[in-house]
Amino acid sequence: MKIEENYSLERHNTFHLNVKTRWFMEYNNEEELVRILKDEYVSSFEKVHIGSGSNLLFLHDYRGVVMHSAIKGMAIVDEDDENVSIRVGAGELWDDLVAFAVKNGWGGIENLSLIPGEVGAAAIQNIGAYGAEFKDVVQAVETVEIETASKRIFPIEDCKYGYRSSVFKNELNDKYIVTYVIVRLNKRPRIAIEYADLKAELAACNEINLAAVRKAVIDVRTRKLPDPETMGNAGSFFMNPTISERHYNLLKEQYPSMPSYPLSDGRVKIPAAWLIEQCGFKGKAFGQAGVYEHQALVLVNLGGAEGTEIALLAETIRETVSQRFGIQIEPEVKYIS
Repeated sequence: MKIEENYSLERHNTFHLNVKTRWFMEYNNEEELVRILKDEYVSSFEKVHIGSGSNLLFLHDYRGVVMHSAIKGMAIVDEDDENVSIRVGAGELWDDLVAFAVKNGWGGIENLSLIPGEVGAAAIQNIGAYGAEFKDVVQAVETVEIETASKRIFPIEDCKYGYRSSVFKNELNDKYIVTYVIVRLNKRPRIAIEYADLKAELAACNEINLAAVRKAVIDVRTRKLPDPETMGNAGSFFMNPTISERHYNLLKEQYPSMPSYPLSDGRVKIPAAWLIEQCGFKGKAFGQAGVYEHQALVLVNLGGAEGTEIALLAETIRETVSQRFGIQIEPEVKYIS
């Protein structure tokens, strides 16, 4: 177990904000996590659990306890001719799991290549990209309840997964800590490349297999998104909003080129990046915070920005989009105050 006081979190948030926490506690297994949660001194502080900090915005120094999982490991727990189930430690990097799956010829998460963050966070956020989501492969999520330090396993039906959401983000927000996830992958994968970017990237490919799809996704993401190591960012800052068909039809008359994706419930998804770009934010700097020049969904730390500066830019974007289109866009990033 690692315990540090007045610890810098600059390496633990991909915006690279220079903030500190009163206490930082990193555990290697569930037993160490339980010891932390049962400690009377620790219980007197506010607590927040983080992954790699790729979906967080610290507004200022944190005066409580920041916890982080170092639980590692990927082990096969079930297997048949069609599928394989893997139990993965929450502290594993998500993309390491994707690479492991592709290397073994197991399909289901190749479209989620290069998404930053750890496996535990993927279970909370229900990460998604290019037509795939975490919920498509998860079987169960193992957790420890913060209040009681008792273990609970959530089968997929109890996780209430939706677009970039789960029970862990809503009703049970900050109530449970993910320790392991069990994912079920396909030994006879079905390649899914419906998105235009992927189709174009793979057009000249002689054999479209898992490795080719992974490479294509990585190449597309690398071109579109800045490397957090060189330019602080949290990836997509906003979620894509959905609107009613009536609202969509009204907007389509004004903006014939507006991209859209019809959903099974009759609503229509509109790319938030397009809305933000139409409002003129793409590539613009506002003090030390800005909007990335190649992808309007990404807010960036241009060097020395504070969390409140990035939050103010986000709110300005939200208000402008609302006023122009009558659409509310919501942050995908979690604010820590």
